[in-house]
Amino acid sequence: MASIEQHLFPPSAPFPVLHGHGLRLRHWDATSEADVETWLRGRTDPEFQRWNTPLKAMNDLVDARASLAEKALAAPERTVADYCVTDAATGAALGHISVDAINPVMRTGRIGYWVLPEARGRGVASRSLAVVSRWALDELKLQRLELGHALGHEASCRVAERCGYGYEGTLRGAMFAEGRVDRFRDMHLHGRVAGDPEPRLRPHPADADPTQQN
Repeated sequence: MASIEQHLFPPSAPFPVLHGHGLRLRHWDATSEADVETWLRGRTDPEFQRWNTPLKAMNDLVDARASLAEKALAAPERTVADYCVTDAATGAALGHISVDAINPVMRTGRIGYWVLPEARGRGVASRSLAVVSRWALDELKLQRLELGHALGHEASCRVAERCGYGYEGTLRGAMFAEGRVDRFRDMHLHGRVAGDPEPRLRPHPADADPTQQN
């Protein structure tokens, strides 16, 4: 008899490329110089570093390539779905979004994302979150998705609530302080479960054009 994990996530089926809201969410490519440079830019951006403190420091292209290579090696485990967010019409990279800590038994996952400086102010975070959330709930059959951000990150609060992730509380000392791995700060927790009302985002013109769905 097949396990719950095998039923939900067949080992031979890779996570698909996703489309919607004028975006194409594709997989990162550790062999692509452009992707490595984009990954480095995003992870070393001052605004990203203000709100996120990764366990491993990233200082150059060598670090960025190694980081993406690690993600590629972990992909078959199917516990993380990492996506490079791109413009559906031009292919330009706009940012990153992922469903992390996927638990096929409890049917839970955790959302993370960032947007490149030049793409901010265009609703990229909200649009990509709407696309990946719908996929995770409908196709992966997850029951619950969580999204956490540092206390004071009001932009992430707005994105979460706009996409149906209600505020569920403040977790004390739940994430690293800015630039430190020996100090901690509080985190807002947002959640969305299967069956919650679908948020109403403004339709993107590209969604009406079948040529953008290639």
